[in-house]
Amino acid sequence: MPAWLLKTEPETYAYADLVQEGCGRWDGVKNALAQRHLRAIAPGDDLAIYHTGKTKAVVGLAAAVGYPYPDPGAPPYLAIDVAPRQWLPQPVPLAQLKVDPVFADCALIRLPRLSVVPLTPVHWAQLLRCGELR
Repeated sequence: MPAWLLKTEPETYAYADLVQEGCGRWDGVKNALAQRHLRAIAPGDDLAIYHTGKTKAVVGLAAAVGYPYPDPGAPPYLAIDVAPRQWLPQPVPLAQLKVDPVFADCALIRLPRLSVVPLTPVHWAQLLRCGELR
């Protein structure tokens, strides 16, 4: 099953907001490559939620609830519904990911402004280890 990393500004929409809502719309993605990745997400795909800004860390896990659909606030773009799964026991800071050789080829490191990032099974497993879930 594919895995993805979704970035969010916690001041705008934090993982805690998603947890409180139980299911939320992931929208506002405008970058063409990020939109292409968003289009590839399918129901049940694993999602890592990354806080940008001061936090700069993966803080929780979620799942795609359905297929992408036209963003109601910006129709040419896509949105997707996501449901929280769990907080990471240990948030995984960007600084840690940057020095981990497993993530050297990850778009999170290579394309830092990309808001929807594909993760390989190796990336996902290492992220879970770093977040103290394995």
